[in-house]
Amino acid sequence: MRYLTDRKRVTGLGASRAGTQHHWQMLVSSILLMGAIPVVVITFAAVLGGNHAEVLAFYNRPLIALVTMLSLTAVIWHVMQESIEAIEDYVHGTKGKLSQIAVRVFGYGLSAAAVLAVLRMAL
Repeated sequence: MRYLTDRKRVTGLGASRAGTQHHWQMLVSSILLMGAIPVVVITFAAVLGGNHAEVLAFYNRPLIALVTMLSLTAVIWHVMQESIEAIEDYVHGTKGKLSQIAVRVFGYGLSAAAVLAVLRMAL
């Protein structure tokens, strides 16, 4: 019994049409985050215990602020995509759609808040 039509076999698309692409996106973002997370933890540890003026002076450096913003945004995006994938798999119907919308709104709001917080410290 064949599960793939001739057209799907030629174009390389499975039953869901996007599973392979999603898998590779998550794999690449995971590999990139493996390098980014230690950098953020080390930079955060460098100012841990400092007073308010020292923290602001540290995050006033453009490279530190940029790396922190990009890393936070990448982590939030990765978690948001994986959460949406889990919702697609286990929650169906209207509840699933509303849950996906809620996760997206929360994820984008959290990303915006993180970027604005780092920008506020940097400027």
